[in-house]
Amino acid sequence: MLSIMIPVLNETESLPQLYQEICDTSQEYNIDLEMIFIDDGSTDTSWETISQLAARDERVSGIRFRRNFAKAAALTAGMRAARGSLIMMMDADLQDDPKEIPQFLEKLNEGYDVVNGWKERRLDPWHKVYPSKVFNWMVGKLTGLHLHDHNCGLKIFRKEVAAEIRIYGELHRFIPVLADARGFKVTEIPIHHRERQHGHSKYGVRRFLRGFLDLLTVRFLTGYGQRPQHMLGAVGICCLFLGLLGLGYLGIIWTLTNLFGVGLGPIGNRPLLAYSVAMTILGGQAISLGLLAELIVAYTGRHQDSYSISERTGNAAENEQELIV
Repeated sequence: MLSIMIPVLNETESLPQLYQEICDTSQEYNIDLEMIFIDDGSTDTSWETISQLAARDERVSGIRFRRNFAKAAALTAGMRAARGSLIMMMDADLQDDPKEIPQFLEKLNEGYDVVNGWKERRLDPWHKVYPSKVFNWMVGKLTGLHLHDHNCGLKIFRKEVAAEIRIYGELHRFIPVLADARGFKVTEIPIHHRERQHGHSKYGVRRFLRGFLDLLTVRFLTGYGQRPQHMLGAVGICCLFLGLLGLGYLGIIWTLTNLFGVGLGPIGNRPLLAYSVAMTILGGQAISLGLLAELIVAYTGRHQDSYSISERTGNAAENEQELIV
């Protein structure tokens, strides 16, 4: 079964048409699916519309938040409620075309675990298109996963992916990156992007600032999440070395001036003294933070595997079944 998760925020006008288009695609291509609408604190009649659709079609289910908790929370709730072995993300604003579902399934059947949409011809204002291009370039450079459109809301992935990654804040846009870091096979396909017919965009300029900060978080989680001391300790050692080097140099000057009478002047008014002390303190703090981070990882990561298993065979598969039972 394919579980389609659809976060909703004040999209009551779009929901009937989106539901009908999904039904038409399902009937045409004989796709067994369910639709999970997650009302993320809508202030219009979106929930009433979802309730009507659920009463009419048993394939439709709804989840209603008490207030707006953002898209990552909505998708997390949808993943937990999903019954299918395949999970698809789709926006409710009709810009994602349900007719794309078959090609996503076809690409997934080629052996991939995550298929990301790529709005090859994007119908958005220039002030959203060009910053998005820069953002996607930065994601590729920092994470090593080069996709044209990390922000695309149309994605499909296997349930194993949902079971192994945790999204919060606004990390939903980095699902392919997080999956790739776990060893899942990720690809992308070009999709048809449609103009918004109702309502207005929920994203503004602040989205790009938050996206950059989230990118730094993802880079740290995927690169050093299980070994934070490798990054913090490296920074600390560099700072500590530079600080001690500067203090050593100043110590030699002080010795030559005060013990041997060489006229090099006092060291108290030299900017290097302040910089060296600051670098030494910063280096010690970075190393200490790295040790604390290692302790946190050691004690909180006990029940979370740092690896991802693709298949089992022989006795290993039998033992796994016994553990599950």
